[in-house]
Amino acid sequence: MTLSLHTIAPSKGAKKAKKRLGRGYGSGKGTTAGRGTKGQRARTGGRNSLKLKGMKQMILGFPKSRGFASTKVHIFDIRAERVMKAFNEKATVTVADLKRKGLLPKKVVYVKLIGGGETVVKPLKIVGIRATQSVKEAIEKAGGSFIDAPKEVALKSTKKR
Repeated sequence: MTLSLHTIAPSKGAKKAKKRLGRGYGSGKGTTAGRGTKGQRARTGGRNSLKLKGMKQMILGFPKSRGFASTKVHIFDIRAERVMKAFNEKATVTVADLKRKGLLPKKVVYVKLIGGGETVVKPLKIVGIRATQSVKEAIEKAGGSFIDAPKEVALKSTKKR
């Protein structure tokens, strides 16, 4: 069938019928129309004007704080191949070195090396950085070493780079 104006229709399930409130007991949303019973929120116009009027001046006096900063400690995942490209053989790699090379954001504290893809492995001396088992074995097999990697803590992984 050719595509023309009378054959165009939205996908199945894309258009949802509006919930019809206050249409009698049989509708399932009659009497109180889904607003519960009594109270300021049940009245017409009540939902919009819920304000603590005595606090208005105090609220206006506060500075506007925007955004959200999490207090949880996160591990930043970085691919081992990026580290291998950035450093020469037998180099010492720390979190500060990764930041200096521009591989990490400034606020990162914990880092974890992850694999993925074919990587040329160099014998690097990695200090204070965690790694997956496969990456750890590959670097140690090439003659590198891991020193003082942080212990397993309940840390949450974030971005992958």
